[in-house]
Amino acid sequence: MGEVLWLTAKLAGVTTLLLLVLATPLSWWLARGRSSLRTVVMAVVALPIVLPPTVLGFYLLIALGPKSPLMALLAPFGVRTLAFTFEGLVIGSLIYSLPFAAQPLRNAFLAIGDEPLEAAATLGASPWTSFWRVALPLALPGYVAAAILTFAHTVGEFGVVMMLGGNIPGETTVLSTEIYRLVEGLEWGQAHRLSLLLLVFAFTVLLALLVLESRSKILMRRDA
Repeated sequence: MGEVLWLTAKLAGVTTLLLLVLATPLSWWLARGRSSLRTVVMAVVALPIVLPPTVLGFYLLIALGPKSPLMALLAPFGVRTLAFTFEGLVIGSLIYSLPFAAQPLRNAFLAIGDEPLEAAATLGASPWTSFWRVALPLALPGYVAAAILTFAHTVGEFGVVMMLGGNIPGETTVLSTEIYRLVEGLEWGQAHRLSLLLLVFAFTVLLALLVLESRSKILMRRDA
C-alpha cells in the first residue's frame, strides 16, 4: 500500500510543479493578452472539465501508443510508446488538470488590475521586471489555490489513469485505480479505508481553499 501512496503523491507532485510553470505564461496571456483567439484557447483549456475522462484517456492512449506519429518521431531516441508508463500518466495528468491550474492563475492575474503594473512602468521597470517583482507576488494566493486544486484533482483522477496507464503495480497503480481493483476483488474493507482516506483528503482541500479565500478577502479589505 505504501508503494501506491508514494506513486500517487509522486504523480500529483510532478504534475503540480510542471503545471505551475507551464500554466503561468498561458494564464498571463489569457488574462492580459488582446488576441481574438483568447476565447477559443480558453475553451480548449477548460475542455477537460466537461469532457468525459475516458474520452480524453482514449485519445491520449492513441497519441502515446506505439503506432502514433508522435511516437514515430521519438523512436530514434529509443522511445517506442508512453502508454502504460508513469511518464505517460504525467502527460495525461498535465492535460487533464490544466484548467485547475490555469483558471486560478488567470483569475489572480486579472485581479491585479492595471494600476500596479502601470506604476512599475512609470518607475522604469521593464515588462519582465514588472512581472517578477509586481505581478507574481500579488498573484501568490492564486498560485497557492492552483497548487492545491491541481494536486487534489490529480490524486482523484481515475478515467484518464485507467485508460492511459491501466493498473500496473509499481508503475501506474495509484489510489483511484487501486480502489477499483479492491472492489473488483471484493476486498471491501481495504477499499473502504482507501475511500475514506480520499474523502478526508478532499474535505481538507476544500476547507483549505475556503480559508485561503476568506483570508484573501480580509487582506483586500485592509488594503482598500
